[in-house]
Amino acid sequence: MREAKRWMEANVLPRGWIDPFRQIAMFAVAFMFYGLVRGLVAATPDQYEPFGNATMIIHLERTLHIFVEPTIQGWTENVHWLMTALAWCYLNTQLVITMVTVVFIYFRYNESFYFVRNMFMIAMGLALIGYTVFPTAPPRLMPEWGFTDPVSQLMAGPASWMDYTAAGKVANMYAAIPSMHVCFALMIAWPMARLTTWRPFKVGWALYPVFVTYVVVATANHFFVDVFLGAVTAAVAAALAWRPLARARPDSWSFAPAAA
Repeated sequence: MREAKRWMEANVLPRGWIDPFRQIAMFAVAFMFYGLVRGLVAATPDQYEPFGNATMIIHLERTLHIFVEPTIQGWTENVHWLMTALAWCYLNTQLVITMVTVVFIYFRYNESFYFVRNMFMIAMGLALIGYTVFPTAPPRLMPEWGFTDPVSQLMAGPASWMDYTAAGKVANMYAAIPSMHVCFALMIAWPMARLTTWRPFKVGWALYPVFVTYVVVATANHFFVDVFLGAVTAAVAAALAWRPLARARPDSWSFAPAAA
């Protein structure tokens, strides 16, 4: 029994038995605060401002000749099963895949977990700034530009899926910038591509953010500008976790990629 306990402490719980509960509590508090502030921000902006900001993005993309989101959604809608699958992925994959991966990193690559944790904490803080400064309506709320809302259709109702949950009452419908779906995807894909040593897994994780980008664009939940700013948010969070934080506590907060 003691040998099993020693093995667990050496290979699975190198920071002790209490640390997993400490990390769970930290993430829970962070997500609760993130959701609360995001909801409070939703109640403050002028209802015209988010749509005005979204229209500015459309004009910018048209100027840059990259306003192809309606075409991408239209092509996807021609394949009914594909759009249904993407709508389902939008609803379920971000939270499930993100949390499962973070837990996996904790138990399998514990020496790199704290760097990943710090990235998430920083990114959520940066996102709240974006929601406050530039509230933006998602494309699905702008049918006049040719967008539809396949996620609501999947939920068999006229409104967004968030309206069917208690959390939806305080959810921010205008939290499109930055795209945290893409941000979260990058913050788990990059570490996993570095940590895993099996090439098919490396390729799969490298392509995961591309898939998430397709999901959020085809379901009309984000513009490409939102996607780009989500990637920028992930990059800034990684840079801050890498430089000041990891240098402050190199033994605890550094990232340790897998050996070649």
